[in-house]
Order: sequence, then structure tokens, then C-alpha cells
Amino acid sequence: MLLLLCLLLLSSCNVVKRVKEGEHLITDNTIVEDGNTVMSERINNIVIQKTNSGMRKFFGFPLKLHIYNLARPNIDSIIDANILSDSLKVKRRIALLSKKQFDMQLEAKQNFNSWLKRTGEAPVIYNEAKTEKTANNLRKYYYSKGWFNNKVTYQVEKDSNKLAQVTYNVIKNKPYVLDSLNPYISSPKIDSLYPKFIAASLLKKGEQYDDQNFEDERERINTFLRNSGFYHFGQDYIRFEIDTIDTNHKIQTDLKIANRIIRGEDSTTVVPFKIYKIKEVNIFTDNNFDNRFKPVTDTTVYKNYNLYSKEKLKYRPKALTDAIFINKGDTYSDIARSRTQRYLNDLQMFRYPDIEFIENEEDTTLTANIRLEPKKKYTLSFEPEINTSNIQKIGFSFSTGLKIRNVFRGAETLEISGIAAIGASQDPADGETNFFDINEFGGNVRLTIPRIFSPFNTDKIIPKFMSPSTGISVSATSQQNIGLDKQSLSGVFSYNWYPSKTVTNTLELFNVNFIKNLNTSNYFGVYTNSFNSLNAIAQDIGYIDSDATLYDESLDSYQPAEIFIDEVLSSSTSLTSGDDDYSTVKNIDERKERLTEDNLIFSTSFEYKKDKRKNIFDNDFSVFNWRIELAGNLLSTISSLSGLSKNDAGNYEVFDVAFSQFVKTEIDYIKYIDLGRQNVLAFRSYAGIAIPYGNSNSIPFAESFFAGGPNDNRAWSAYNLGPGSSLSTNEFNEANFKLHFSAEQRFNIFGPWNGALFIDAGNIWNVLDNVTDDAATFTGFTSLKDIAVGSGFGLRLDFDFFVVRLDTGFKTYDPSQSTNKRWFRNYNFTNAVYNIGINYPF
Repeated sequence: MLLLLCLLLLSSCNVVKRVKEGEHLITDNTIVEDGNTVMSERINNIVIQKTNSGMRKFFGFPLKLHIYNLARPNIDSIIDANILSDSLKVKRRIALLSKKQFDMQLEAKQNFNSWLKRTGEAPVIYNEAKTEKTANNLRKYYYSKGWFNNKVTYQVEKDSNKLAQVTYNVIKNKPYVLDSLNPYISSPKIDSLYPKFIAASLLKKGEQYDDQNFEDERERINTFLRNSGFYHFGQDYIRFEIDTIDTNHKIQTDLKIANRIIRGEDSTTVVPFKIYKIKEVNIFTDNNFDNRFKPVTDTTVYKNYNLYSKEKLKYRPKALTDAIFINKGDTYSDIARSRTQRYLNDLQMFRYPDIEFIENEEDTTLTANIRLEPKKKYTLSFEPEINTSNIQKIGFSFSTGLKIRNVFRGAETLEISGIAAIGASQDPADGETNFFDINEFGGNVRLTIPRIFSPFNTDKIIPKFMSPSTGISVSATSQQNIGLDKQSLSGVFSYNWYPSKTVTNTLELFNVNFIKNLNTSNYFGVYTNSFNSLNAIAQDIGYIDSDATLYDESLDSYQPAEIFIDEVLSSSTSLTSGDDDYSTVKNIDERKERLTEDNLIFSTSFEYKKDKRKNIFDNDFSVFNWRIELAGNLLSTISSLSGLSKNDAGNYEVFDVAFSQFVKTEIDYIKYIDLGRQNVLAFRSYAGIAIPYGNSNSIPFAESFFAGGPNDNRAWSAYNLGPGSSLSTNEFNEANFKLHFSAEQRFNIFGPWNGALFIDAGNIWNVLDNVTDDAATFTGFTSLKDIAVGSGFGLRLDFDFFVVRLDTGFKTYDPSQSTNKRWFRNYNFTNAVYNIGINYPF
């Protein structure tokens, strides 16, 4: 509170430190529209003289202004007057520091002062001319929205503290609405198409006038005509003339489309627009600077396309012509040109594909010349990395990749990559002498085919303008001293296509993943919390002495723990099925069986993603992502039809492994709202569920959900939240149902430093599987009371191409606590969770 009072005092008293006599600092701009304050960011941005960042009418703290005020406006004069003008003082300092250090000290003062000015923000001083210009801009804005008779005035309130507040008063009056639209089209060819393109007009009778609608209509008509063969047409030929005289606030509109103007050196000719067709399509396949003077030596004609090469043609003709949407005999179309440009770029075979049209005036046709400059056939990449985690103290990894383009002369890309990693574990195994006791090796081969690789013709379902591609990949990894030690082998056959600029579809027709655990006997060495629980129960019931353990040191084995579980579940101890400790042992056994079993996942999935973000600077967009996965159905059908026998657990096996069967779906929605002035409000909502059936009664660990961590609920560390209200001590908590919600306000502090305030909510539960713990199970809407809530703040350093993020999360609502102790318990820095991440969490 004392700090807040100091800040308020500083804000009110020191804010006008650099404001001269007779000047006033603008503290607030208010736009009042017909008696109501305008909150729209779009309208408020019309104001030319914005207040200083952070300045608000109540309790504002303009940090950048205060930083600027710390700078001395006449630093050179001050240094000269206080230091340089006194020769004795200069001599004493030079004798004490040396001439070089003395000069560096003066330079540091000047540089720091300059940094304060650059980082800070000069006070915004009230300017009458700029205020009048703002009023004029407001009149223009409301005029553009149909209020032709609007009135805008302004009032300025100045006080003795050199502060000023500006209020703009807007009276809109009655708006004008659209009435009639009359065409005046000079070119007969365009006039004949008028009924077609006017049917989708954006100018609707009875709607209020809006300048933007007229601009959009011009663009729409231009696009239609450019795609209808009018190669020389442009928006400048379209004009709208409106009449509002004695129309009772109704607008009569004339649509005028002029003839083509051809300007020569000494004359100008006006002619009607003509429709152009494509006469020839020429593809120059190896166009580059080095061979620009070489003659063409290889010519191929394929399906009305002419392919020219200065060396031997390196591509199968179909591989290139499939990427061309400009066809001989077709009417000229901008869409065909842009689709060709995009598809050629998507091939990743060529640098800056160039498309040129040559006009043949005698027959109103065009010759399309497409020039392609191939990229290098081979590209080699290297990527070293240093990392640390809760598993290893430090780790080093090195990955390398080889990309081979046009590997089968069909514009395919073959990528071969490998990774090797070593690390030092946090808790090395007993007797381990090597510092680096963790290792991982893996490799991946991926082939990308720039079309749908299928025995069936899919052009009608997925036309080639959607840039379809096929991906085939095989990968293998081996881990040692990481968890239970794993070997995995996977293969994917997938299709990818783009129905629109914002939508991406991915169909994984086959995704096979085999995971083998190599060191299952070390389960309790990895999941020590489970072992400690078993040990405590065994001591409590007298199964072992109070100073004994279920670990056999002589054999370096956890076999006694395995025996104890078997005896408890077979009712060979004093525990019965109704005891809490019996349930704990049973839950530990169920979890152990699930996490140590080998997995064979044979699945098919479909993913739909709609991303409306225009570019990396867009802060007003949404992203919707939906994915569904079906696993095990094909293997189950084959096993059933072929009459295969089941194992003791009643499951079919393939290669001695019970394959997984489940359905999994995920929905993820992200929304950004740009509040202006580098202030963004971001939301995320996520739901995912995986339901086992048929050959499975649980979800493989690799397909389950977890909660917590730097990109989830930041008040809990990764894998540490849930399931449900259970007070779990497991090292890795996971389940098959998840809900997550986040809201985050991001704002600029100064320069590259940004801040954030956030709230995260969510949890994981078990549902429709073999977990019987009520606290971990979702039983209905009443389980929503177990949604955990975390809140906190973050600091970010923006390097433009990536962001370094530090978030501090506090447990606001902890469902693992008793019902009356869930809110704001341990809400302090001691119990906070600190997350370091790269880029934003969503």
C-alpha cells in the first residue's frame, strides 16, 4: 500500500516535470457520441494526440513518461558546468581514474541519459491545431459511415497543474441509406456480364451508407472481371457517383465502368475491354543467372504445355504440369495465376517462380511464360542443443538432417534425419560410474509427394488447387536410463491439403506406433513415490519390520514389492477389499501394469485447422483446431474374422502385444483481441477425451493427457496436477479426459519488455476406463468443482523472432485440498511455480 501511495504521488506531482510554463500535458481524450462515451478502439484511434502510455483518468501511472523525465534535457551543459569547467576537478579525477577511465565515465553518463530518452516517452503537450485536425478527422469518419450532416465540437479543460483534458462531442444526426443503383457500362463485353456480377453486390437497398462497402464492391467487381478474361482491367476504371439532393436521406448511386485507356508516346486511345484467352503455356524448367545465355537443348510437349530446358529435363513433365493452373485455351484468370504461384512455392523445389504474360494483340490472346529456378538438390542441416529437466541435470543433443529434392524426378522431397543425445541424470543409478548415464538415439526418414498418392482419382474430392501432398515417414528411437528405457518404431502415411487460405486438413490414413519397455523390473526405481506408499503400507500392517523395505539390496531387485502386491490382491495379508490401503495397492498395481505394458497403436486420424491469423504481427484473430483419432478397429476386425485366440486378459494380440483400441478427440480454440497500444487479450479453451473399448480398458501413456507446466496451468508444474481432486504423489499424473481454459492480458512495459496477467483453469480426470479411484474419476457435472484455478503474472523479453518468457503461477483454487481449504491456500511466492518458456503459451 505504501508503494502504491508513493507511485500515485509520483504520478500526480512529477508527471509535468518537463512541461514548460504555458503548456499543458494531455491526460485524457474523451469522445462523446450523442451523449454516450465512445469505447470503440477504432474511433478512439482517430485522435491524433494520444496521451502518454499508461495515462488514464483515474490512478494512471505513465511509466514511460516518468522514465523520460529522469533524463536531463541538457546533459552536455550540466557536464560542462559541473565537471569540465572546473580544471582542478578534472585533474583530480584524471589522477584518480586515468584519462581513459575519466572519458569513459563521461560517455557513460551521456549514453545512459540518451537511453532514458529512447526508452521513455516525451510528454504529449496539448496542441490546438492537432485538436482541430482530430475534430475534422472525426467529421470525415462519421461522414464515411453515412452521417453526412454530423457535427463535431470539442472542449478543453486546463488546470493550474499544467494538465489538460480534451472532450470531443459528436452529434451524428439522421443517417443516409442506399436506394437505387444505376449501371453505366461502356464496354459491351463487360455490360453483358453485369447481371452475373451484380447478383452478389455488397450494396444493398435500405442499408446505411458506408464508404468501406463501396471500396469492397469496387474490389469485388474488379476481381470478378479479372477472373473473367479482362486481362487489362483495373479498379481505376470503376467509379461510384452518388446523389443526395432532395432525396429525403436516400442515396441514388450510379455505377460507372469506363472503357480501356491506352496511352502511347504521343497519343491516348480509348477502346472497349476485350476478353483474353491463353494461347500457349511455356515452362522454362532451369532458369537461372548462370545459364542465362545458354541455348535450350531439351524441349518436351506434354498435354499442351511446352517444357524447355537448357540441360536435360530433370523432372517428369506431369510433376510440373500438375502445379500449373494456367491452361491452353482457357480464359485468362487471376485465380489461375495465384494458384499456380502458390502451388509452385509449396513444392519447395524452386526459388521465386516467375509468371509472365505476353500479349498477342492480333488475336487477343496471351502467352504464359513460367520461369523456374531450381533450388539445390541436397541440403544438409545441423542443430546442437543443451537442455535440462527434472530427469537430467544437463543434456547435450545433436541432430542432423539431409534433404534431397526431386528424388524420383516427380518433385518429391526425401528427408533423412538423426538425433543423438547424452545426459547426466538427477539421480544416477547405484554403482553408476559414468557421469553421462543417459542416452538416446533415433532416426527418421520422410518422403513428401506433392500430390495425393492413391490408386484412385481424388481430383473431384481434393482438387489440385488445394495443394495436396502425401507424407510417408518411418522413425525409430532408443532411450536408455530414461524412465523404463524404451524402444519405439513408428510409421505414418498421411495426406495434407488446403481447402482455403485459412484452412488446413490432415488425414493420417495409417499411423503405426510400437513402444517396447526394456527395463520394466525397474518400475519402482523410477516411480519411487508408488514404492514408498507400498513400503509404508507393508510396515503399517506388519508385513515387514518398521526398519525394513520391499527392496532386495543383495539382488538389486524390487521383487519383494511385486510379491507384496500379489499377496495383498490375493487376500493373503490382513488387508481386505474394503480397506483404503487395499484400494491404494490395487491402484498402484493397475497403474504399474498400464505404464509397463508394451503398446501397439494402429490408428487413423483426421485434423481440421482454421487459422485466421494474417501474419505474425496480427493480434486480432482466432484459431480453431479439431482432431479425431480411431485406433485398433482394423486390427480388431482382422483378428475377429481370422479367428485369432485371445490372451488370458481377453484381448487379441499382434506380435505378442495386445493392440490398443480407442477413440480420441480434441478441440482447441484460441482467440486474440487487439486492445490497441500493444495491449492484447488472449483466450484459450481446450477439451480432449480418449475412450478405450474393445481390445483395451485403458489408454496408452503416450495417448493420455496431463496438466500443468509452462504451456498449461502454470500454477502447477508439468504432470503435477490431478487427476480430479486426488492428492496424488505420482511422478507423472495422467488421465484420459481433460479440460483447460486460459485468459491472458499482454501489455508492453517499455521497449522489448512485455508483461502479462493470466488466469488458467482446468484439470484431468479418468472416465470410462479401468481406474476406480472416485477422486480421480469424472462422474458428471458435479466433478467440475474439481477444476483447478491458477493465476499469476509474467515477464517477457521480445527478440522479434522469438520471445523468452518467465511466468509466476499461484494456486488460486486447489481441488486436492479439503473443500473448505481450496481457495487461496499457500498463495505466496514461496509456494509459487516459476515457469521459463520460449514464445507465448498459446
